[in-house]
Amino acid sequence: MKWMRERDLLIAQTMAFVQSVSGKMPEAEKTAAASLTLLSVETSHTTSAPAPMPDIEALLTVGGAVAAPPKAAPKARLDLRDELQAEIKARVANFRAHQERFTREREAYCSATMAKVHAVLKESELPPRVGK
Repeated sequence: MKWMRERDLLIAQTMAFVQSVSGKMPEAEKTAAASLTLLSVETSHTTSAPAPMPDIEALLTVGGAVAAPPKAAPKARLDLRDELQAEIKARVANFRAHQERFTREREAYCSATMAKVHAVLKESELPPRVGK
């Protein structure tokens, strides 16, 4: 299974990179040097037969002990709370302003309509019905 070996080699290279970034230089240099040596061995084969993959266990072993997988660093969370709160407050204020405008327009329309109705009723006042 060639892909499994390639995966393991990629994991080993990734671990070497993580160790070099995190500041563990001696172990990282050993692992990186081992992986580069193994890669150069693979590329030096000129035959059409597939190149044998290196021993992954040897690559993963650093200083006689199996290297532990790198601990996942806590993800850096951007503090967007203030920005989000400001945006939410702005949207709520905008919504509230629209609702107040609609309420004012509705009340003005109702007042105007009722004024027209009262005006028409005053103009055409009919005398009260007699008999009822």
